[in-house]
Amino acid sequence: MTRVPRLDARQALRELPVPLAYDGPCPGGQVGAAYVRWPDGHRSVLTRGPDVGPLLAVARAGGVPAPRYELVSPPVVVQELLPGAAPRRSSPVTVRSMIEVNRRCRGLLAGRPDLPPLRLHLRGDGPGFCLHHTLRDYDTRTRRLLDRVEEIGAAFPDTLDGDDLVHTDFHPENVLVDSSGTVTGVIDWDGAARGDADFDLFTLRFDLAHRAPHLLHLLDGLVADEVAAVCWAHMSLRMVDWAIRHFTAADVTTWLDISERLGR
Repeated sequence: MTRVPRLDARQALRELPVPLAYDGPCPGGQVGAAYVRWPDGHRSVLTRGPDVGPLLAVARAGGVPAPRYELVSPPVVVQELLPGAAPRRSSPVTVRSMIEVNRRCRGLLAGRPDLPPLRLHLRGDGPGFCLHHTLRDYDTRTRRLLDRVEEIGAAFPDTLDGDDLVHTDFHPENVLVDSSGTVTGVIDWDGAARGDADFDLFTLRFDLAHRAPHLLHLLDGLVADEVAAVCWAHMSLRMVDWAIRHFTAADVTTWLDISERLGR
């Protein structure tokens, strides 16, 4: 199975034009990030990804706690280390705070038709995720799911247009919180795009269905019916494909169960 390579932080540091020191791995994540230290002693976070710094400047101007990009040396970026810590668990305070962050993202990209809309990849493979052939080749149940995903993809545009700033991977592992659980930072903006912010709420819904189903009610009624179907199709494809390629058969079953439950 095709896997996304993990970040080799030490190799990346050797290729940067500034002498930064490795300061240990960041917790969590599927691809990897590392703490680094500048010559003046302050710490930052090194990751691999596109330069979305200009979009994050728009986010910060709108009150979204997004990091500044301090150094861009494609494909590596060094970004501001935001305050707070990863939440130990999903709590009502954190979910409500994430909903508020989502509200602040709405309308931030109005008047920016130069930015391409969010791609859904329901008709063909995405760039390293949302791969169709993995579901087609895995088993009868995943083929049945893929048939439904592609049916939805054929009936709707393969983009989700809108004026909102969309994170595209909006779940509690990608936020930092204070001692009360309130969000102090949102990280991992590599997939940031222009679109409909309901997409991020549906992403959060999938995560809570897995980790904290008792909190799903906090999202009830927040996603518009007209976008729910394509959001469901994208997230189902994305999570099942990723589980097939990176995790166990039990994880594949878990995400199939969640997909079927949320798709009713």
